[in-house]
Formats: sequence, structure tokens, C-alpha cells
Amino acid sequence: MPRSAVQYSPVPVVAGHQEAREAVARYSSSAAVTVHSQDVVLCSGCSCALDLAITVLANPGQNILVPRPGFPLYRTLAESLGIHVKSYNLRPERGWEVDTMHLEQQIDASTAALVVSNPSNPCGSVYSRQHLRDILQVARAKFVPVIADEIYEHMVFPGQTFHPLASVSDDVPILACSGITKRFLVPGWRMGWITIHDRHGIFETAGVRAGLQRLSQRILGSNTLVQGALASIFTRTPEKFFQDTIMTLQCHANIAYDMLKGAKGLTPLMPKGAMYMMVGINMAEFPDFASELNFVEQMVTEESVFCLPSKCFDYTNYMRLVLTVPEEQLREACHRITAFCKRYHRPEDADSHKGNTDVVETCTSNCSAALRESRDLIVPKDASISP
Repeated sequence: MPRSAVQYSPVPVVAGHQEAREAVARYSSSAAVTVHSQDVVLCSGCSCALDLAITVLANPGQNILVPRPGFPLYRTLAESLGIHVKSYNLRPERGWEVDTMHLEQQIDASTAALVVSNPSNPCGSVYSRQHLRDILQVARAKFVPVIADEIYEHMVFPGQTFHPLASVSDDVPILACSGITKRFLVPGWRMGWITIHDRHGIFETAGVRAGLQRLSQRILGSNTLVQGALASIFTRTPEKFFQDTIMTLQCHANIAYDMLKGAKGLTPLMPKGAMYMMVGINMAEFPDFASELNFVEQMVTEESVFCLPSKCFDYTNYMRLVLTVPEEQLREACHRITAFCKRYHRPEDADSHKGNTDVVETCTSNCSAALRESRDLIVPKDASISP
């Protein structure tokens, strides 16, 4: 067995081996923000990082603020700990930017943390530096720390720029969560991290750093063999690998947008990054369906194409497409979606449509089975599938 494998195989250091934390610190540092190894807590994937961040900042009975639409894991993690979840609205007409006025209205005396997702799953949005400043201004005025979900960092399309939230903040304390899952395309390796950004010692005084160390003991640390490889993963992965990934995702986004913008009753929103596209469904023009959930279920039954209904993301009248499928399958899926819309589109009956247009507060059990990342699929029409 290689020496490095032996070195990292014994009982793990719960917050991560020093060399691995140093590698993450170097990878996460830039001209605008410096990360030290003591600011890094290694986790079993970014989901574990989010779990630790929420747990250390919020107590049962307090609340955290999450985006709507947003990744449902935030709610799942918080509510399992007795922490309440309040949603702040995103604005689709402005590229899914945060409605900062609504965000400010949602904050109360029991708010323990604000979760900001950039780039976004499910929206594919990428925030400008100025918009991040606007978000931080609300957090600063209300004395609310931020959990930055940045697992899609650097996965932005040409012409866009990813700005780490910590690079914009002078004083708001931030726990930034990321990992190698998305950018390096290795979800099964379970390697994520939290970087602590605490320029004025607010987290230090509150015991957050020590709390994260203690919480890390619950799973006895992250994958030790991957820790041993982190430095090489960061420095030896060719830049062309990242470029090819981004070009593929952008190409697929262009294909899906161009094909679906002509579909009756649909309004695709072009993403700026990540792996997803949100597609609006004018439910009033599909009177056979009470909601986008019914729409998607019927589309699976008839066309064997599955997209996550936006109800899974605490939203209505949208569905999410994953852009990682091979181009041939993506084109075929878009053809089938278009055919399905043509079959059921009846704008003349819009006045009689009585579907629910209110924003939902929870993801129903019908959605729960669908919440498996990157599992939107297309299968042969004669295959036996279950919605």
C-alpha cells in the first residue's frame, strides 16, 4: 500500500488532516479572501457541511431563512433539529435575484442564520458582486450570520463571474459550504468542507469554531483516502476538464432553451451556471391539471420524461430540467415535452382553470420520492416506469 494511503487510513482526525485542510485553504483563497487551515472543517460532502453549519448556528425553536425556490435539504436538515424554516422570495424576472425587501421582512428576533445559494440549485442563477453586497447589507443591518452554499462555485457560463460571498463581506460572519462533488464531478467521494470567515471574531466569541470541531465527532470525520488525494486533485486536474464541463452544460442549456421556448404554455429561463434550468408552466393554459405536480406526473406516464416539479423547491408553476444528460437524450426529451404540451394546451379554457396558484410551504410526500439529485430522466416510451 502506498505510504500516503497508510498515512491517511488510521482513525481519522475529525475536522480533517492538517495537510488536507491546508490544501482546501489554498484552493479557497484568492486575492480578495484568505483562508487559513484552521478556518477549514472537512465534512462528508457539502450536505454534511450544511448540516453542521445549521446545527452550530441555530437552536431548536429558532429559525433560519432559506431561498424560495431553493434546495429542499435546508428545510429537511433544519426541521429535523426542531429549527423553524422561513422562506424569502427570489425574483424570476430578475434572474432569480433575492427579493431583499421580502428578505428583510422575514427576519425576526428568533432568526439565527440566513442561507444564500450561489450559484443556485434549482435556478441556475449567478449573483453579481453588487447583488451580493445588497444581500449582505440586510444581514449586516439585522445582525444575522450567513451560511453560503457554494457547492457550484466556479461552475458559471462564459461571460459570468463567480464571487465568493466572503470576498464581498467586510464584517458579516460567514460559514461557506462547498466540496468537490459538482466541479470535479465526483459525488460518491463524499468530500466537502466549511470555511470559516470571521474577520471581527464574532464566531470565535460565540464558540462557533469550537462547536464545529465538536460536531465533527458525530461521524468521525470525512473520507480519509480522499483527504490524502486532495492536494493532487486541486493542482493536477487539467483546466481543460473544467472548461469542457462548462462548455457542455452551456451547450445543453442553449439547446433546451431554444427547443422549449417554442413549446406551447412553457417559458424556459436561461441559466447562468450550475447544472439546471427552470421552466415556467402557464398552468392556466393547461386546464386538465390542477398543479405542476399533476402536469409532471402525467408527462412521465405518457412521455417517459421526468422533470422535478417546482413544488419540491417550495414553489409553484415551474419544473426543473437537469442539463447533464447526453445531448441526444436531451433533444429527444425536449421533443417529447413539446409534444406533450401541444396535446394538452388549451388557452381558450384558461378562465375555467381552478388549479392552485399559491406558493406552497412544504414538499409533499408525492415529491419526496423524486428528491434525488440529478435523477431527471428520459427512458424509452415502452419501458415500465413509475412517476
